[in-house]
Amino acid sequence: QVQLVESGGGSVQSGGSLRLSCVTSGHTKSNHCVGWIRQAPGKGREVVAAIYTADSTTYYVDSVKGRFTISRDKANDTVYLQMDSLKFEDTAMYYCAAGYYVAEVSRVSEYTYWGQGTQVTVSS
Repeated sequence: QVQLVESGGGSVQSGGSLRLSCVTSGHTKSNHCVGWIRQAPGKGREVVAAIYTADSTTYYVDSVKGRFTISRDKANDTVYLQMDSLKFEDTAMYYCAAGYYVAEVSRVSEYTYWGQGTQVTVSS
């Protein structure tokens, strides 16, 4: 059974940084896509960043390009999201999610397995 466990959320002032971690386990296929997906209060879910484990190809939504970095530690089955220059509008619940044969990385429905989420709050 695939499991994803997030950590690293918290409260930070605007301009600050946080690093989220997602430990994954139970994958039956070595090639899959892991994404960080957020949901702000009153809004829908949005894929913020994603990484393909086969070749480490990455994806970022335009609003976080240059500020967020997704990376993977293969040895420890952990995916990180380094978030710098945080803004008030980055406030959201952040979920780690994974999917096999993800064709459209920005589409939330492509991700099958989800963690419980970790809250990120940025104060202005």
